[in-house]
Amino acid sequence: MDYWVAVLWTLLPTVVVSLIFFFVMRSVIRADRTERRVYAKLEAEERAKRGLPPVAPTASADR
Repeated sequence: MDYWVAVLWTLLPTVVVSLIFFFVMRSVIRADRTERRVYAKLEAEERAKRGLPPVAPTASADR
């Protein structure tokens, strides 16, 4: 029984740090995606105000 408790206590910090890293990176990627979407919308609005044609969407903008 002591063996499995030692294994659990050995693996627990790695799992916890990995989960924290995963959630932080996921939030960073989502924030970047949202920021790009908002910036593209603002740019499209400004181009429309000035009477310029819309920019053709790229493959990365569709995600």
